[in-house]
Amino acid sequence: MSHRIALVLIPNFNAMATIAFLDPLRAANYLNNGALYRWRLFSSAGGALPASNGLSLTTEPIAAADDWTVDLAVVSSSWTPEAAYGDDRLMGRLRRWARRGAAMGGLDTGAFILAEAGLLTGRRATCHYEHIDALQEVHPEVEVSEELFVIDGDRLTGAGGVASVDLALQILRLHHGEALANAAARYLFHDRLRLASERQNPAGYEPVGSSAPAKLRAAILAMERHLEEPLSAPEVAAAVGLSHRHLTRLFREYTGKSVVQYYRDIRLDRGRALVTQTEMSVLEIALACGFANPEHFSRAYKARFAITPRSDRVAGRVPFEYRAWPMHPASAAGPDGGKS
Repeated sequence: MSHRIALVLIPNFNAMATIAFLDPLRAANYLNNGALYRWRLFSSAGGALPASNGLSLTTEPIAAADDWTVDLAVVSSSWTPEAAYGDDRLMGRLRRWARRGAAMGGLDTGAFILAEAGLLTGRRATCHYEHIDALQEVHPEVEVSEELFVIDGDRLTGAGGVASVDLALQILRLHHGEALANAAARYLFHDRLRLASERQNPAGYEPVGSSAPAKLRAAILAMERHLEEPLSAPEVAAAVGLSHRHLTRLFREYTGKSVVQYYRDIRLDRGRALVTQTEMSVLEIALACGFANPEHFSRAYKARFAITPRSDRVAGRVPFEYRAWPMHPASAAGPDGGKS
């Protein structure tokens, strides 16, 4: 009997996350010479739905699911998951599937929509690392993880991107065993089945290699762990066993910034995520990012991103295709500031 999957797409969903989730299941069907999995693509109104990279997928209206029993419903979302919050037709359908015993999943920021529907209360979940701070802030009832994917009973969430392959392979492994999961992974040239316990950004690992010293990476990790109550530069140095002068030299050599400048920038990056992904006040965001007052935060924010937080709350959410760049000057935000 086929496992029936409803894939619910939200406008400007992440195309890679969506296709990466489906393709291991397609491979399993092919390798097994039978339909182990069947899926249908839905959206609120149906029709061609745009992804964040400009591609479109054809979807059925969510109402067309009335005559279909679903085993797993997966929400695929990227920027502005809140666009779905007021959609009673879509949110009601998700709750109905859950009441009828379907497993519920989310890709990228799909966890936000499941949480808003009340389907992740008391559960562990994950989302793309750019949105983790926002998910923690707006849904404290959810235990947020930085893992690649999380399977908590009948709730499945993934970070998006190619991590969706790992989530799908894990589902395949649980349903049909390691042999078929391995065969599907090989078919897709996925060299290993990463575990749920693996972090989205493993410490000390850079995909194309890294020449940054371990002490520098440790210092950056210490900063990331103290965003709300920042350490002083000497305290960062002491935390990694270096002199202040030595740490300053490492930052200048490998980042082109001082310790203080680098620390300020990662706090502002967190602030931007909260500005554009939550409805927290500027005061709340300033305090969450270690700034003493909203005025100081706003000045620093404008200096880094060439836009005020209040303006970015509106402008930073469009166009979805490119997020912050090239809408803002490259000298301020840089061409690698957002995800596709």
